[in-house]
Amino acid sequence: MIKPCDLTAVRRDLTTFTLLDTGVPGLNEVLGGGLPEFSFNLIAGEPGAGKTTLCMQFLFANATVVRPGLFITLLGETSLKMLRYQQRFSFFNPAKVGNAVHFLNLSEEALEGDLEGVLERIEAEVGRLGPSVVVVDSFGSLLHGASGGSREGSVERFVQRLALQLTTWDITSLLIGEYEAEETRNPVFTVADGIIRVMQAVDRNSVVRKLQVIKARGLAHMPGLHTLKLTDDGVIVYPRVSSHRADARAAESKRLGTGISGLNELMGGGIPAGDSVVLAGPTGSGKTTFAVQFVAEGLRVGESAVIAVFEEHPEIYLARATAMGIELQDAVDTNRLRVIYLRPLDLSVDETLQEIRTAVQQIGATRVVIDSISGFEMALAPTFREDFRESLYRLIGALTGIGVTIYSTVEVVEQERLQITGHSVSFLTDVILSQRFVEIEGEPRKALVIVKMRGSNHSRDFWSYESTSSGIVLGNTLREYDRVVTGLPVRQLRAAGPSREPSHKDVSDT
Repeated sequence: MIKPCDLTAVRRDLTTFTLLDTGVPGLNEVLGGGLPEFSFNLIAGEPGAGKTTLCMQFLFANATVVRPGLFITLLGETSLKMLRYQQRFSFFNPAKVGNAVHFLNLSEEALEGDLEGVLERIEAEVGRLGPSVVVVDSFGSLLHGASGGSREGSVERFVQRLALQLTTWDITSLLIGEYEAEETRNPVFTVADGIIRVMQAVDRNSVVRKLQVIKARGLAHMPGLHTLKLTDDGVIVYPRVSSHRADARAAESKRLGTGISGLNELMGGGIPAGDSVVLAGPTGSGKTTFAVQFVAEGLRVGESAVIAVFEEHPEIYLARATAMGIELQDAVDTNRLRVIYLRPLDLSVDETLQEIRTAVQQIGATRVVIDSISGFEMALAPTFREDFRESLYRLIGALTGIGVTIYSTVEVVEQERLQITGHSVSFLTDVILSQRFVEIEGEPRKALVIVKMRGSNHSRDFWSYESTSSGIVLGNTLREYDRVVTGLPVRQLRAAGPSREPSHKDVSDT
């Protein structure tokens, strides 16, 4: 029977507020720390979105022999059928079934309409087991399956009574319901302490699962939609990353070497630590070589690095680096370099960030290469491409916010003007290097210019460079040429000057 409310229990509830680990990676962060103990929660959403698996993970994470968990089926899968599929996930522990995790199937009683009997069975089982967690699946289908006004009214009263009674027990309860967005006026939504909605976003041939915390009493939860994925480990939630950036840096911040002889001097001493760098250029201009040399220089001075690739497998990427004369395999073997391949279907920005951030934390990386932004955009699910600039801003802000220096490459199509990034994301970065092909004396040549270095002096000249077997080699300035940006420069007679001396100018916040 239901335990009566007393002043001792009230005083206890006012002085304690325990958060339970949901057992779902990422969900604790979204909720603001976890699920409050003794709370009544509604898990709403359409079929196939992952509601049952999410609740099952929570059940197995918190149920013990002393304080077991109870999974009640009203209208839905039978317990045997549910177990057959749920046992595929790594969180499923068969030793807990019938010991710490119990199942009660009331589908037959519910179908017969004996809702009073269903309520009595639930009360009796809760009284017998004394569970810490109760999951009811799926009470929403009771309402949807009701026929006739009186039948529908009795189902609504049953749901409301069950919800109210669950809140009086010393248990944490989760009610699964297939509610549509317009059904949130149902009284059960008012009674609930927490409401989590899961959904599937369909865009052309892409399907992406998302999660939203609509209500979480007593918690500062993360607003917005968060990516949810079903994996062999069960449900994983990728919290929507913050766009916060740690822009305030000391005046004499550390500079990182580029690994290219002469380029550090042109950049006023190298790349400021914690900055975001974008290297933009056409196909074949050596973007990957620049990025790999940046990584190799960090490894040479004892740093660790992460490379996120979207267009080829890590083995091929490392082989290409070896062909450039840069051996990175030893760093991979000694866990100083992590090469992450991110090109699954329906990739999300938050999933990408989590993969990179985990690798950074695991090996203590200070340098991150994203090769390339163009490949990153193509790997995203269509629903995430619509706000690609905002997504990229959040990604860059989150990574620089944890102190790493980001070096990104981006593909651009050459035109008769100085095209920067091709994605209208120039304002998001601290440093922009632009590559292009130019025709000089009938031969194609490669040219590099530093377009922007926020808060730093740098060269404003175009510089020729070559991709050799030993990497990138800078040549001379193209100062004697006009119209370099067109790709068809014209030589002009000028006063003689130094051929390799960078022309520093104050271009702070260009």
